[in-house]
Amino acid sequence: MTAHALHSLSALRRALRRLCAAHHVPVETRARLVLSATMLARPEIRAGRQVGVDVTREDGPDDTVHLTVTLRSPMAPAPLRPTELPLAARTTPQGAVVWHLAFDAPAGAPASGLPAGAPHLNGSGSTVRATGTAAGGDGVEDVVEGEAAASEEELRAVVARLDQLTAEHQHLKHELAETNSGVLALYVQLEERDEQLRTAHGQILREIEDALRPSPLVIDGLELAVHYAPADAHAPTGGDLYDWFLLPDGTVHLTIIDALGHGIRSTRSALDVTHAVRTLALEGHPLSSIVERTHDILVPFDPDIVATMLLARICPATGALRLANGSHPPALLSRADGTTHYLEVRGRGVGYPLPGSERVRHERLADGDLLVLYTDGLTESRRDPLEGEARLVKSTRRHRHRPTDEIPSAIADDMHTVILHPDDTLALVVRRTGAAAGPAPG
Repeated sequence: MTAHALHSLSALRRALRRLCAAHHVPVETRARLVLSATMLARPEIRAGRQVGVDVTREDGPDDTVHLTVTLRSPMAPAPLRPTELPLAARTTPQGAVVWHLAFDAPAGAPASGLPAGAPHLNGSGSTVRATGTAAGGDGVEDVVEGEAAASEEELRAVVARLDQLTAEHQHLKHELAETNSGVLALYVQLEERDEQLRTAHGQILREIEDALRPSPLVIDGLELAVHYAPADAHAPTGGDLYDWFLLPDGTVHLTIIDALGHGIRSTRSALDVTHAVRTLALEGHPLSSIVERTHDILVPFDPDIVATMLLARICPATGALRLANGSHPPALLSRADGTTHYLEVRGRGVGYPLPGSERVRHERLADGDLLVLYTDGLTESRRDPLEGEARLVKSTRRHRHRPTDEIPSAIADDMHTVILHPDDTLALVVRRTGAAAGPAPG
């Protein structure tokens, strides 16, 4: 063990540098050790108290050197506090500060020549006097030059390390930039692919929707328009469907269906209902029996099917209107004179107990009258059907003078300014434009 009693910072630094040189401590570690010890000793030496440095060494079997450096101030009023030092240390119970250094012995460096753990001097056997001069009698000028050379060496090591870290930092920045560039290119490719998939998906959905829509009707004396929006924008359709066609006697038949659920399952149910209704109507079954007969046809094959429906037949020549209902919201009639009222018809739909329309309601459309058929997604978007029906009346009055093909979408926009309960939405309007030749319905 080497013990040095030191009264100046320069003597402390020289002692530590000689010890580090004797034990081949790496320059960067030496610089951190000297700076850390100086920071701790400065208050003590300024207060006139001496400090001491002890060093012990152990050589490991794998050419690893374990050096323990202890800095103590016997007269210090309080233990030294090794906080925020360039080289981490710990405090002993006696108030000293200890650094444990471990490093590989450089190739060709002589061993200490002492048994592992034995106390020894700094390699040359020299001691340091209180004045800071070595026992060998170095002159002041030599001491100053040696101090400057050691400081310069440590500074070069720190600068070299800084340059190395700067180079590594630049290399990492370059690699990160290349990685970011690659990620951005991949992101652009994924966005392009996603856009292609969305375009293809949208095209498929439009084709499916078109396949589900009945062919447009051009009827003298009547104008028809429809708006449909599924609850899920990514679904081709839901359970809300419509159908229109001409009966052999020239009467226009309209069917509005709302099958329970959303998506493909409800679409299949709605298609089953519309096909059954169309078949029954074209076979000549009376309007009053179609709801019940549709139930009787479909439920044995699909016991879980539940659907509401509203059926309407209009004679273009006379404006005669007949309505049958199966648990569906009532049609809204807006007269040319501005009066508006709902056409209530009681009934129960497909999948309900005692299905069928309780009666057929008869009305007559005059020139300019507007009939609105819809599903509950239009009036129950705010969860209050009565409030929705009141808003539908106001919206219909507001837009009834617009071109017919604009009215359904304009009404839907009004009704869906706030959506608390998203649902499939269907709005179909019929406007009578004038008398047309043709027979009255039987």
